[in-house]
Amino acid sequence: MAVSYNRLYKVLEDKNVTMVELRKAADIAPNTMTRIRKNEEVSLDVLGRICHVLHSDFGDIMEYVEEKEGDNQ
Repeated sequence: MAVSYNRLYKVLEDKNVTMVELRKAADIAPNTMTRIRKNEEVSLDVLGRICHVLHSDFGDIMEYVEEKEGDNQ
């Protein structure tokens, strides 16, 4: 499965919130933030905390993207 968190960056920009502020407010570990930056999967618990802090929904911060042939990470 492939996910993209590009929508998260748009929400952060719109709400004038930095990734550091989000990490602290949602109590997210630095390595989890790295996974988000790399568009890797993170737990629903983490996504839920992000949504809570940003007053948003899962679809507002992430989306499913088709994996290209041979992208089996």
